[in-house]
Order: sequence, then structure tokens, then C-alpha cells
Amino acid sequence: MLSRRAVVTGGAGFVGSHLCGRLIADGWSVVCVDNFVTGTPDNVAHLAGNRAFELVEVDVSEELDIDGPVDAVLHFASPASPIDYLELPIETLKVGSFGTMHALDLARANKARFLMASTSEVYGDPLVHPQPESYWGNVNPIGPRAVYDEAKRFSEAITAAYRRYYDVNTAIVRIFNTYGPRMRSGDGRAVPNFVMQALHNDSVTVAGDGSQTRSLCYVEDLVDGLVRLLESDEAGPMNLGNPYELSMLELAIRIRDLAGSTAEPTFVPRPQDDPTLRRPDITQAQERLGWSPSVDLDAGLLRTIEWFRSSSELVGNREVGGSAP
Repeated sequence: MLSRRAVVTGGAGFVGSHLCGRLIADGWSVVCVDNFVTGTPDNVAHLAGNRAFELVEVDVSEELDIDGPVDAVLHFASPASPIDYLELPIETLKVGSFGTMHALDLARANKARFLMASTSEVYGDPLVHPQPESYWGNVNPIGPRAVYDEAKRFSEAITAAYRRYYDVNTAIVRIFNTYGPRMRSGDGRAVPNFVMQALHNDSVTVAGDGSQTRSLCYVEDLVDGLVRLLESDEAGPMNLGNPYELSMLELAIRIRDLAGSTAEPTFVPRPQDDPTLRRPDITQAQERLGWSPSVDLDAGLLRTIEWFRSSSELVGNREVGGSAP
């Protein structure tokens, strides 16, 4: 019996690489597509010898031609951290527009299931808390973060249009803050910043007064939800994330203590349009997918800290600062 074949764009990124591994473990064959702007072949090196895995270097904003049958297209290609999308604004907008269209065209041509990775950033700085899928958001369309926020909002719009007008079997997932092994140390997000600073016994730098909140989901929990959504008939949008909410200052101190550091936090200016509150309403995922996150925050943080401690990310890399989530 032939295995089902999935194409994962952005498959060499943080979440994408974990997703590739899970799909292969579930019996899929996987074509991992990446241009390595923010992803790296190192993230999928452990899959390189697997006959069910193929790595293709291509920019999906320019093209996405895959030979052979395709049963699922999972579109995860995009810069995702503030540092990355602020340095790559046009690339971020292009992958959200042209890249999404190319991925949808591939799914349409193969009558494949299409899963589009959206983000909690479509809610902007929310005026509704926690955020349900029915909330339309509060986004500054011309601010510095808009290149990512609006790229994902466009991605959702074109995905919904392909479902309505071309009958493509689509699903949209809104991913809330996720953490775990294979995050890049210098990508500007809070968890790797705090971990790297704590492991060097440097002061953890917190944006603003640290009262803004986030809800952190361990990557294995997220991937389990992604696979459940892929295997379902749900169209979404559907939130996936951990509803356990804490302040950025609480997170910084928790990571510092778990890493064994004694340095006191310091405070830096807060980025423009940085959301004040962030917590998902996951009622839909619980009721329709039977999914809830199960990894305790401290347990997940310890795994993440140990990965950074044992990886090359720790060696010689101290270019961290701020705490953009």
C-alpha cells in the first residue's frame, strides 16, 4: 500500500521540521520545501536518510512545482519572528500572497487537502480576551508588524476564496505562541532570548514593564493539533495554543530560575503595536478535534533549555536582546 504524500512548505523551519517528523512517523511520505531564509537543513538532518523524506530547495513565492501525486499541502512558509519579518518585509508579504496562491494551486491541481498556517497575530492587539475565532481583530494595517499580520490575513482570505470558488478542501489554523527545541537563538522571540541570556547568566531583558501576557504551547502539542486538523473535515479558522496565560516578566523569571541563573531582569522599550494580551479560546479544537495541550509549561521549558544548552546555538552566540514574543 502506497503511503500518502504531503508537501510541507517551510518544512525546514522550527514548527515545519517537527511537523515533517510527525507526518513521517504517522506513515506519510513528505516533501519538505524551503528556501532556507529562516529555516535550515540542520532542522531536518535527522530525516535525511529516510526514504519517506525528500528535501527541495525552492522559493514558493516564485514557484511550487512538485512531480507526482500529492495528498496534502501544508503551507508553513513565512518568516515568523519580529526580527525576521522586519528585516524581510517584502519577502514576508510575497510568501503570504504569491506563496499561498502557489501552494493552493498545487492542492487544487491534485485535489489535495490544504492546511494553511495562520497566526494569532491576525487578532492584532486584541480588544476581546481571550480571543475566539469569531473575533475579527484589531490590527494596524500600516504599522511595522503589518507586513506579517496582513500577509497572514490575506493568506486566510485567499484560502477561503479557493474553498468557495474552486472547492479546494482547505483548513486554516491560527497558531498561538509556540516554543521548543529548534528555535533559533537570535530570532528575537521571548523564549530563546530569555533562555540564551539565562544560560550565559546575563540579565534577561524584558520589553516594557513586562505586564503584557502570552500563552505558550509546546511544539509537540501544537503538532498533534495540526495533524488532527489535517485529518479532519474542519475548515476553520481554528485556534491552536495553550490557554495558560502569564506575563512576560513572569516568563522571564521562570526561565531564569529553571536555567539556574541569578541575574536580575532589566527592562527595554516595548516594540510598536506589541499586543497587550494574548490567550486563545480553544473551545473549537477541544470539541471538534478532541485536542488540548498536555505538556506542562515548566516541563516544556526544561526540555527547551536543555536543547539550547547542548546545541551549537549556545556557543558564541550572545546577540540577544529585547523580548518580542
